[in-house]
Amino acid sequence: MNSGHQHRVFGKRAQEHILILASGDKVRHMTVRPWMAALAFCFVGVFSIGYLLATSYLVLRDDLIGATMARQARMQHDYEDRIAALRAQVDRITSRQLLDQQVVEDKVDKLMEQQLALTSRHGKLDNLLDRAESSGLTEKDGAQPAPSSPVQSLAPDIKDKRASLTGIEAIERQLASGAPADATPDNSTLAYVPSAETVGDRADRIFSKVTLSLKDVEQDQRNRVEQLTSDAGHAASAIATVLTRFKIPVPEETAAARQEESAVGGPYLEPESNDDFNNSLAALDGALTRLEAVRSTAESLPFRNPAIGKDVTSPFGNRRDPFLGRLALHSGIDFRFSPGERIRPTAPGKVIAAGWTGGYGNMVEVDHGNGISTRYGHMSQVLVKVGDTVGRNDVIGLAGSTGRSTGTHLHYEVRQNGQAVDPVYFMNAGLKLATYIK
Repeated sequence: MNSGHQHRVFGKRAQEHILILASGDKVRHMTVRPWMAALAFCFVGVFSIGYLLATSYLVLRDDLIGATMARQARMQHDYEDRIAALRAQVDRITSRQLLDQQVVEDKVDKLMEQQLALTSRHGKLDNLLDRAESSGLTEKDGAQPAPSSPVQSLAPDIKDKRASLTGIEAIERQLASGAPADATPDNSTLAYVPSAETVGDRADRIFSKVTLSLKDVEQDQRNRVEQLTSDAGHAASAIATVLTRFKIPVPEETAAARQEESAVGGPYLEPESNDDFNNSLAALDGALTRLEAVRSTAESLPFRNPAIGKDVTSPFGNRRDPFLGRLALHSGIDFRFSPGERIRPTAPGKVIAAGWTGGYGNMVEVDHGNGISTRYGHMSQVLVKVGDTVGRNDVIGLAGSTGRSTGTHLHYEVRQNGQAVDPVYFMNAGLKLATYIK
């Protein structure tokens, strides 16, 4: 290789190289310029670097693949752990929801039983209230209404519970289908389960309210029954006291009552219920029965005024006889009446005399039972006959001045066991019994 002419490279003269190739008779020469040498050097460097990189890749490829597979395995394991945690949490939530639903159903059953018991009690109490109203103890308008169904107020919470269970089933389907778990376990569960207050808590709160409401209704019923029992007992005692004063036997002491008690029987069976409320209802029933008996007896007796607002012209007792002018017993009370005024009995009963009766003139006598009768004398006309049953509002005759009479008036007389007694005693007793009898 010989050197040729010179060239300038970067301000310096570069010497060119000539490459001579000889092969037999043939001789070839090639001029190697500097840029060609630089290009050849770069090509060799790039080739060497590529060779080294390829060799390194082949050597390290197994390690890279192993690391990638291990990372994928760890990711899969973490994913499976997350799915398992979600499924475990879903199982816990499902179990709790099912348990809460069972508890709700049990409480609803108990509330329904309690409501049915209160409804049954209300039916019995309503019958007793009717009897108490007829006895003048209470007004039916004040009766306690029957309790409404608690299931209506619990229906929204039961629906919420079913919606929660539906959401849990959706989570299970998502996990079973292998869908990506983009959300965290907390986000997944929070989408279906209330965080601040659970369905069970709301149900418990509503159950507590309904239970307290039913207890209030039950307590109101108890208070009402106790008050009516006390009122019925006081009223019956007051009427019985008046009857005893007039030597009229009270119904419990009559032969009929004793005979009724001596003609009962039957096998012994356990009572339907032994709770305090049913016992109080039985006590109220007994008090009302006694009140009705004594009240019926009192209403059948002449405790009312036969001439309300009329002047008394002659009281009961000794007086100067208007015809003979000497002392005589006046066996009744005379009331001033206008001619033809209607005369009504002071109590219901049976007519045992009707027509002309000596000094009474036209007279009607009504038997009220218990040895007590009333007489109505000096009537101008008798409108009933013997054997008729008359009530307090029936007209038995018209006022007049027949018999031993000096003017139109009503001679009213009360007899007990055939003896005349002062009607004032009965009328005064009637004023005391005005709140208990009609």
